[in-house]
Amino acid sequence: MNELLAPALFALLCWWFGTGAILWLVRRPPTSFRWSMGALSVLLLVSLWTTSISMHDHTVGSAYLAFASVIAMWSWHEMAFLTGWLTGPRRVPLQPGARGWTRFRQSVQAILWHELALLANFGVLLWMQQGQAGHVAICTFALLWCMRFSAKMNLFFGVPETGEQYLPRHLAYLASYFRRGPVSVFFFLAVGLSCAVWAWMVWQVSSGVATITTGWVLLAALLGLAIVEHVIMAFPTPMQKLWGWAMEKA
Repeated sequence: MNELLAPALFALLCWWFGTGAILWLVRRPPTSFRWSMGALSVLLLVSLWTTSISMHDHTVGSAYLAFASVIAMWSWHEMAFLTGWLTGPRRVPLQPGARGWTRFRQSVQAILWHELALLANFGVLLWMQQGQAGHVAICTFALLWCMRFSAKMNLFFGVPETGEQYLPRHLAYLASYFRRGPVSVFFFLAVGLSCAVWAWMVWQVSSGVATITTGWVLLAALLGLAIVEHVIMAFPTPMQKLWGWAMEKA
């Protein structure tokens, strides 16, 4: 039981605390952003080093190290985006009445630098992975990116709960790129596919096809949490209930 419960709880703690820490930091005075980004930039460099170490083998410790390192790495990207330091070349609201290709193009322009930074980070991980035995880090980053991409596309196509009220004041213009409305076909496809992958991962272990490993449980738990985040976009769920300590403004 411990081989399932411990990594699942670890993933839950990383998700809950990591999200809360970023929400808390971006609600500090803007003058604090440079210090936050400086500290997280150091953490980013350290996480790249620890990720490299974790890739050397398949031990339980290396799985935890890989997962925590990527969460730290991802936090840098989240903070860089939410502080407005790394968003895109377009920093104004969506053109009124924009639809179709125009809306899509302007939406991409609003987050382009952030997306390119994520791709560059993934490229670095691919380079580091060459000839290494452990794959937990690169799989964790890929999973985070896929589910983040799905969330962004759902905000583009439309969901009832866009979460625009939680955007920092300096990024309030991004709310104009969200579409509030009934869930789209894409939502059902994305959530359905995610649930199918999660069920397959559970079946692989329960049927004995795959051996239970710490990395496998960490990834399955993270995917489950990402599915929960998607469901939250379809139903009103005040974030204060999960991160009340982080949502208070400075």
